[in-house]
Amino acid sequence: MWVMPAHRVIFHVDMDAFFASIAQLDDPSLRGKPVLVGGTGPRSVVTAASYEARPFGCRSAMPMSQALRQCPQAIVVGVPGKRIREMSGKLFDTLADFSPTVEPLSVDEAFIDMTGTERLMGPPEAAAEKLRKTIYANLSLTASVGVAPNKFLAKLASDHNKPDGVTIVAANDAEAWLAQLPIGRMWGIGKISEKHMIQRGVKTVGDLARMPDEWMKRFFGSEATRFQQLARGIDYRPVVPDHSAKSIGHEQTFGEDLTDPAEVRRVLLDHVEQIGWRLRRRGLSAGRVTLKIRFGDFKTISRSATLDRPTDTTAQLWEHAKDLFDQWADKQFQPVRLIGCSAGALIEGAGQLGLYDQADRQRNRRVDATLDAITEKFGKRTVVRGETLDRKKRQQPGEIKRESKRPSG
Repeated sequence: MWVMPAHRVIFHVDMDAFFASIAQLDDPSLRGKPVLVGGTGPRSVVTAASYEARPFGCRSAMPMSQALRQCPQAIVVGVPGKRIREMSGKLFDTLADFSPTVEPLSVDEAFIDMTGTERLMGPPEAAAEKLRKTIYANLSLTASVGVAPNKFLAKLASDHNKPDGVTIVAANDAEAWLAQLPIGRMWGIGKISEKHMIQRGVKTVGDLARMPDEWMKRFFGSEATRFQQLARGIDYRPVVPDHSAKSIGHEQTFGEDLTDPAEVRRVLLDHVEQIGWRLRRRGLSAGRVTLKIRFGDFKTISRSATLDRPTDTTAQLWEHAKDLFDQWADKQFQPVRLIGCSAGALIEGAGQLGLYDQADRQRNRRVDATLDAITEKFGKRTVVRGETLDRKKRQQPGEIKRESKRPSG
């Protein structure tokens, strides 16, 4: 059983506009210009927006058509999957040189437990600066680093001084630092919730931490205790490398509730693709898929399915995840604030195959190998699975569709 050390040192490393930065690194003509990474199809979304595009309101997960209306001079590009794979590999090789306890969140983001590394790496401030500079030396790209006594605070800290910054939140200062942040910076608080809270006088995280239990329960429901702890800077979660994890998952909180089931479904597929990539990267297979859905009122539901045989193929994971989603959405869909998916019951290896599974497995693994090499992380949209299209226009499972990399018109 894991026991929290008395004084933890947690780093959160987040590459700055990773995909857009790679595009600008590889093509000097894009430097200093607004760049949007993604496809240009009618349902394409922005995977990454360069810092030059962000003043126009462009951001990741935004429909590409909307981003181009807000910033018509933006240049839309795709980033080759091979290049992303190469740069991500360099990143995680660099992180591993600083600590053996690295928890990947995606190809460009991770938690690192630096507790006990002071003798080798120096004090946290020096280690964080060294890490930031080493990442730039190895990748020619910038990263932002948050340093704090827990994961929640470290993730907030890494976003505090972007791009190319280091933010230190010392244990003794954590409560005061967190208290002054606008309530919109709080994990899980979208624009609608932010508006409702401000109307009730809750303008900062500190205001939220002072709210009585009854108020918290009325506003957050079953999540009240969790939000109360986070508002006070309490987070006991350990940094867990993929090979030690009991489950591997991804989730996304939306600034505004998503009202289109098809759009939620596409985000869910992005999560499943990331989970599949992480399973294969670590030589693991999953025997259970769990879906997590949160609504604007913070009510959260979950749905799980047990697989006949453990798998690491995206197609099989997606088959169960989408069935869980469709069974819910077809009967009782309502606007979604958060969608998440996790794979559990992990085992090492690829799992046993049934007599008639060989051909399907080989085909799925070929598709996975192709997509791992080309897309590596969700949302790049240079290649998408047919399931991301309208449900009435689905392709066969495993079939992929290429999108144009050039803006239409």
